[in-house]
Amino acid sequence: MFVSLFCTLRQVSSDVKKWHPAKADRGFTFLQYNLTIAYHRTNLLARYGRWSPNASGGLLESLGYKDGYRVDVDVPDSKWAEAPSFHDVVIFNTGHWWVAPAKFDPVKSPMLFFKDGMPVMPPTTPDIGLDMVLQHMMTYVDSKMRPGGIKVFRTQSPRHFEGGDWDQGGSCPRVKPLFPEEVRQLFSLENNGTNVEARSINIHLEKAMKGSSFHILNITHMSEYRADAHPAKAGGKKHDDCMHWCLPGLTDTWNDLFVSYLYTIKSHH
Repeated sequence: MFVSLFCTLRQVSSDVKKWHPAKADRGFTFLQYNLTIAYHRTNLLARYGRWSPNASGGLLESLGYKDGYRVDVDVPDSKWAEAPSFHDVVIFNTGHWWVAPAKFDPVKSPMLFFKDGMPVMPPTTPDIGLDMVLQHMMTYVDSKMRPGGIKVFRTQSPRHFEGGDWDQGGSCPRVKPLFPEEVRQLFSLENNGTNVEARSINIHLEKAMKGSSFHILNITHMSEYRADAHPAKAGGKKHDDCMHWCLPGLTDTWNDLFVSYLYTIKSHH
């Protein structure tokens, strides 16, 4: 979405300053319009890092934990912590990494949640950890956001692996958008298939956002139809890339929706 937005704006103005505003991974200011956009990469929104047992013992050690990832549910990742006080509009997203067993193996390297510097006891599951992180991060953003700032949460970008996940030989060979019945087969929570993560994560997002001052940009269902819009074998990876999107492509439409939605939000401010 960020790359698509940059490419669109670049067609209008070539007078661009490249920098890292508010510790962003990438950022650009279009000098003619005094418009700055930035991308703050964060996997879980919250701060996390490798955890290993203390030789003198502790709560987790007493339960037999020998390795894992510490996730501080009430501490924002430093890569985006300054963003709410810098930007007038902030678009948040999280999800894929919360269901990534290749990274957070539930047995060998589980997520270990901490609050106020102490382990959450008893240790909890990633879905509950996600709920905790969302609540704390929303509170943090509310306390730091610029006056009149707009907070948007983008729903999950769906994947289209068929025949297995990315590390199981899964592929995305489609050359046309899916029909509604095909979408139901691939993404139905009842089927519990490879690609249900988008809808399952969205349930947590929608629950957290209910009654809040955050706006939801829902791109999931429309994107579920576009099984034909991934790089697939052309992605330059050892496996089919059925997660990211080709450009020009679907993410341009996301930005069209975002701009239209932004006009609607501002008209009601």
